[in-house]
Amino acid sequence: MPNQTTGTTRVWLVGDSLTSQKRREKRPETGWGMPFTDMFGSEVTIENRAVNGHSTQRFIDEGRWDEVVSELTDGDWVLLQFGHNDESQKRYTYTTPEQFAANLHRFVAEIRGCDAHPVLLTPVTRRRFDAEGTVPLTHPYSPVVCDVAEASATPILDIDTASRGLLESLGPDLSTLAYLHLQAGEHPNYPAGVSDDTHLNELGARLVAQSVLTALCAAGVPWATAAMSRPEQ
Repeated sequence: MPNQTTGTTRVWLVGDSLTSQKRREKRPETGWGMPFTDMFGSEVTIENRAVNGHSTQRFIDEGRWDEVVSELTDGDWVLLQFGHNDESQKRYTYTTPEQFAANLHRFVAEIRGCDAHPVLLTPVTRRRFDAEGTVPLTHPYSPVVCDVAEASATPILDIDTASRGLLESLGPDLSTLAYLHLQAGEHPNYPAGVSDDTHLNELGARLVAQSVLTALCAAGVPWATAAMSRPEQ
């Protein structure tokens, strides 16, 4: 329901680089939170607090989570999407599966303690195809998110599965058009080119944002359903 004071619904995006707002020097890398913001009118306010390179534990350690909680008000919604950096054992952001689950449980409990609404999202898939042209599970922590959602009775959007289906529909060649793939000299931010099967470009971000909105509607989230049914201007 809308905030009783402002009359609008405030939606927080908390996560990592797949969701975050990108600096000019990183473009055309695009977080899905950027086009997601443009899918709503003035009745929904998006607060994108996702940060590149962050795991749940780093988000806590740097005080970013406490900042979000301190600003939550009755009726807010919080979309939580982590996993990329938590599950990477080669990075300092690594958290064990047990700690990852504990951090998600903490997030959910503290959101509810503010009379706000948590929603858990599995992470966007990495672009990998097997010999049969299917995309295998690339995120070992996606099942952890599902377990936390079930244990805490929290709505979950399985964006991992949705994005794997999207890649399979595009195929190994066309799917490069959704990720950060550039030839040398094609963009001034990447003069040597780039072949990144983790991060999205503008097209990929729009497609994932649409998947998030569709999943929210399927879960019966009222502000998302209202956006989908809004007549074209």
